Parts: sequence; C-alpha cells; structure tokens
Amino acid sequence: MPFVLEWEPKDLRKCPSRKVFLSESANRTRIRNYGEPATIAKEMSMSTELGVDLGACRLRQTKLLDWMRAEGCDRIVLTTNQHIQYLFGPRFAWTFAAAAVLDANGKSVVIAPHAEPAVCAADRVDVYKPKMLSTMRNDQAALATEALVRSLGGRIDAGRMGVEFSAYWQHLSAFHNAELIDIEPTLFRHRRCKSPDELAKIRMAIQGTGVMYDVARSIIRPGISELEVYNHLQSAANKVFGEPMTATGNDYQVNSRGGNPRSNVVAQAGQLYILDLGPAYRGYFADTARTIAVTKVSNEQQAAWEKVMEVFQMIESSVKPGVRCRDVFDRAQSILDQAEVGVFNHHLGHGIGLFPHEGPHLNPHWDDVFEVGDVFTAEPGLYADALQAGMRIENDYLVTDEGVENLSPFPLELK
Repeated sequence: MPFVLEWEPKDLRKCPSRKVFLSESANRTRIRNYGEPATIAKEMSMSTELGVDLGACRLRQTKLLDWMRAEGCDRIVLTTNQHIQYLFGPRFAWTFAAAAVLDANGKSVVIAPHAEPAVCAADRVDVYKPKMLSTMRNDQAALATEALVRSLGGRIDAGRMGVEFSAYWQHLSAFHNAELIDIEPTLFRHRRCKSPDELAKIRMAIQGTGVMYDVARSIIRPGISELEVYNHLQSAANKVFGEPMTATGNDYQVNSRGGNPRSNVVAQAGQLYILDLGPAYRGYFADTARTIAVTKVSNEQQAAWEKVMEVFQMIESSVKPGVRCRDVFDRAQSILDQAEVGVFNHHLGHGIGLFPHEGPHLNPHWDDVFEVGDVFTAEPGLYADALQAGMRIENDYLVTDEGVENLSPFPLELK
C-alpha cells in the first residue's frame, strides 16, 4: 500500500484544527506508536508526501498576497532559506544562499544554488553556481543577486518592497529605489499556524524523540558517558527518519541543567539525566524533554516530579484559543513555587517549526495569545543541588478549536 498523507480539506488561510494521519508503507521503519490511531500510524516512512506540498505552499503564498495587497506592498524579496522553504517548498542547506521574489500580482521567482529543484511552487526558477571545482564560494549573496536581477530584467524596482531586515543583502540596493518595509514580523505571525504538511514533518521529528527516549531508558546506567548516550540517540533518530536529521539539540548532560555532551563525564548513582532533544526532520523542529534517573529515585526527586506533573495537568485543562500565554506562565510559576525543593527560573515554553523557537512565547516578556494551529512546547522544571541538579520535562502541543492535542505522549516517569 503506498504511503499517503491525508487531512481534512479545510481552508488553510483560516487555519482550522485538522486531523493528520499516516498510512502504512511497504518500505517502512518500525517505531513505537505513542499517538492516537487516527493521527499517527504505527509505521512511518520516507515519502513524497513528507516532502514538498505545492498546494500548501500556494495557499501560504495566497495568505501573504492578501496581506501585501492590504498593505500596499508591491513586491517581496526573500533571502532567508527557511522563509523560501515555507512559501516555495525547496529546502536549501544553510551553507548555500538562495533568494525568492513574490509580486503582488502573484508572480514568483526562486533563485536556487546548483540546480533547479525537482519541486518548487514558483513560476520561474533560475540557478547560480555557488561552487568552483567543488569549493564553496564566499560571494554567494552577490552571485544570487546577479541571477535574480537577470531574471527580473535588470532591475528589481518596486514602489514598496518587503524584505527581511535581519537578512537583507545590501547587494540588492544597487538595483532598486524602492521603499523598504520589514516583512519578518508578518512572516513570523503567518508561520504560527501550521499547515498539514508542516504538521506532518513536526510529528515525524517528535516521533524521533520518542524513540530516542526509549533508547536512553535502556542504556542509561552508572558509568555510561554523556558522549556515548549522545551517539546512541543520534543514531536512533536517524534510523527513524531514514535519513540524517537536519538539526539536533539540545541538552545531553547528567547532573546538570543542560549543555552539549562531555566526553569525560559519566553517569553516577542517584543522579538525574536531563535529555532535552530537538531534532529536525526536513527543516522542522521537535523540542521535547525527559529526565531519567540513573538509579533509584529519591523522595525529594519524586516529590519534585509530582509538582512538575501538576503543570501539565493545568496546561492540558486550560489552554485553548484566546488564552494569554503570560497567564499560563504565571499559573505554572505559582504551582512550581510551592515545591519544597527546587526553583523554576526560565520560560515555560515557545512555538516550534522551521525555527527551534517561534511564537507563541510562554514567557512574561511577551504577551502572546494562543491561536488555533499553534504548535508549542511546555517545559516546566525544578532545579536544586538536593535534586542532583534537577529535572525538566517538556511536551509539544497543537492548539485545536477545543483545547490542545499532546503531540508527545511518551512516558514521563523518572524511572
């Protein structure tokens, strides 16, 4: 049976809640099914349905075109690979520059490194050569600019032109006299509402973390090194994906709040091992965390864990569209402040997608409001020397019309 990705045929511009499920594949990798049968199959595999969805890209372009016309923006020029992937489909490696143009009339151009991608939701694709005899060039932005200008007939003029202020190439300035406006805030807002094709990739990335925790629980014991644990977990995720992950993270240290694995540190009896894992599948990030006891769980550790579980109960019963993220943070802080041992002194969570941290922000320094289609993390923790550094546990959630769906229903226990 071919691998099929299906969803409810809704208008993505309104970004309603939707079901996504994966069917069986003849060429498959067996992984544990932690989700509902209607949303995650027991077997997942590589397929074109987890690649570029031209229809979804076009719908995202349509949403942006509506904004452009309302704001009087004549042209958008993109130079960030993630935004090019979001709107047009191809994912270019961070080592290569790319560019794209979307005009208010709906016409589009993508400038690709090397060769024309197999699938791209653009009217025209031109290429430039980022290498010479296999050596990567350091002037790729200038080369991509020249290719873009040629594609547009020698100039890129527009009355009002949207660009990404944090990534705008000054090379472009020689070829226009446009009024520049910053398109990034708008793109970040649009990216909050995940399309079915995006959600499918995020689910795959999250499923990879579930297998990583299974492996971790089977190998963590006194004497194992952090680097050995790291290597086992990377291998497990790659086997699930059937290809190398496109990013990895985050925390792989025992008896520590987090950090990269240390080759000379080994786990010892009584310690807690925080694994905060953020692999990306085809550009889309997961971000979950589990804390695993190396040996027996102490009374203090168990009591702290139970307090952390109260935060998840609060989130799953109270988060829905229209709820302020700051209010949820305040409730979590109030719960964790009641713990007899440990402090909570970081954000409660954030959105995930093409970036590891996106909106919404569960952080008192922002005042975001939950919306349908948000995919966000919740990562309550408690830290103290008496807890052998501490614990952090993190789930990923999808905001639906009624509340939230837990995308990472893996075991939460310390042991």
